[in-house]
Amino acid sequence: MAPKARITTFTRDSMVFDVRDEGPIGGVPVVLLHGFPQDSRSRNALAPLLHQRGFRTLAPDQRGYSPGARPRPRWAYRLSELQQDVVTLIDQAGLGPVHLVGHDWGAVVAWDVAAARPDLVRTLTALSVPHPAAFVRALLTSNQIVKSWYMFAFQFPWIPERLMSENGLVYRKLRASGQSASAAHRDLEPMQDRARARGALNWYRALPFAAFRLSSGKVRVPTLFVWSDGDIAIGPVGPELSSRFVDAPYTYEVLREVSHWIPDEAADRLDELVANHVRHRS
Repeated sequence: MAPKARITTFTRDSMVFDVRDEGPIGGVPVVLLHGFPQDSRSRNALAPLLHQRGFRTLAPDQRGYSPGARPRPRWAYRLSELQQDVVTLIDQAGLGPVHLVGHDWGAVVAWDVAAARPDLVRTLTALSVPHPAAFVRALLTSNQIVKSWYMFAFQFPWIPERLMSENGLVYRKLRASGQSASAAHRDLEPMQDRARARGALNWYRALPFAAFRLSSGKVRVPTLFVWSDGDIAIGPVGPELSSRFVDAPYTYEVLREVSHWIPDEAADRLDELVANHVRHRS
């Protein structure tokens, strides 16, 4: 079968999403989903390593991050919409089923896609953020709610956008969380566009519209979950509970002395883990 053509965009409901499609065009497809406040450039350290192993990577700028996909209402960012965006990408690329890798908010979406559409996912690799149902349990049974204070702060209008200057409060919080200065500037420079900042923050602001949608169903595809013990945003309880929500081969890895920003900080180790995870399932 001839390799599917490269794509640079995909469309859904008149929105246009930008995509970085790289690596061997005939390679096994890996879809990389970024988190907050990052975009597809957060895969810059990992993707070339995967390309060397023969994988083709597709990294979209997700809803709110792509200039052509920034609906204004916060309810437009509920999880069901974010999930369907990724389903549309896989369908339009014509490469499914894919290996799905998500970090931070990208992990939340990846968990949900894998649970809802196992026909489109060969394997799931979730980084940092546990299965949504495990996360909710952790909020209720541990100090995770304290670690997640920013989720509540982001509900306020206007103010969070103003705090996302390249040297403002959000920059200082990113640095305190372990992110490098260069990565923090990379991620916050585009946020000086107020529409982009609003789109990114709307992922959090849509949470009240998804109160009954956060406990995604069980995942029934082979799953790798990677957490790092230097993560100040996600405690260990949610990660430890996530295996309860996977009915398939499951691997849990803890990276020692690594911050929340796994793809930037530990790309070599992540490349090896992903390669081992997908090797026999491609």
